[in-house]
Amino acid sequence: MPIRASRLIAAERSGEPRDTVARAGFRVCGKLRLPLSTLAGAVGFRSLLSRAWVLAKAEAPWLAEVQIKSDGELQWSTEKEAALSTEEAARAATALVGQLLQLLVTFIGETLTRRLVQEIWPEAALDEVNPRENSHEEKS
Repeated sequence: MPIRASRLIAAERSGEPRDTVARAGFRVCGKLRLPLSTLAGAVGFRSLLSRAWVLAKAEAPWLAEVQIKSDGELQWSTEKEAALSTEEAARAATALVGQLLQLLVTFIGETLTRRLVQEIWPEAALDEVNPRENSHEEKS
């Protein structure tokens, strides 16, 4: 699967000091919301994101602090986010985006997932394999 979660997150980083990796990861999910809601409906998108969130919490327990609103928007405490290390924030963002991408590949296939991602992030290089690119997984 030639989509790396970390590449999409990097494409969303604004470069401002207050812009965290976690926020960039949540923006990736937010940008996927409209096209996926068109495809599967708002409830379908929320279900897909909820499943990705449950799976990602095993890798990044901080995600338990994140809530998914009825429209599929992510909500979290900025105070708790501020207490995260950069590594924890990156792990959480990569886990959530990676799980969402993996579920998309499972349900709509690699080709459609790649096309969807390229429409949103045409500048992101999608030639690498491993949608979940977590450094802690690569060590095992």
